[in-house]
Amino acid sequence: MIAYVDASVLLRVALGQPDALPEWSQIQQGVSSALVTTESLRTLDRLRLRIKLADADVASRRATILKLIASLELVEIDSVVLERAAQPMPTELGTLDAIHLATALLWKEMTREHLVMATHDDALALGAQAHGLPAVGVTRP
Repeated sequence: MIAYVDASVLLRVALGQPDALPEWSQIQQGVSSALVTTESLRTLDRLRLRIKLADADVASRRATILKLIASLELVEIDSVVLERAAQPMPTELGTLDAIHLATALLWKEMTREHLVMATHDDALALGAQAHGLPAVGVTRP
């Protein structure tokens, strides 16, 4: 399976959370926006402050996050992605989700590959499904 991986999926896998994506092992190729790095590391920094993680824990979790990101094909955020994200969408999406969805759609158009949206975000999953991308990782059908 080729999957567009958002930060919610990457972080649950990297942090070893029990509700991580069950389909993770089926992903043969992962694609994401370069935005995933910023989102993931900012989330780790918030966790560091909220639950007072020790430096060793932060270093270990950061290394795991960076290793997972290195395994993905990252798509840079350029003017084409931002223009696509700014266009009206069939569902309500915030800015970051719109950038993720625009990136996934543009990647799919350029490669002509079958792409699945891997996300734990219901709004992003719904937006992907409205554009014909199947979604995994969410509770809604």
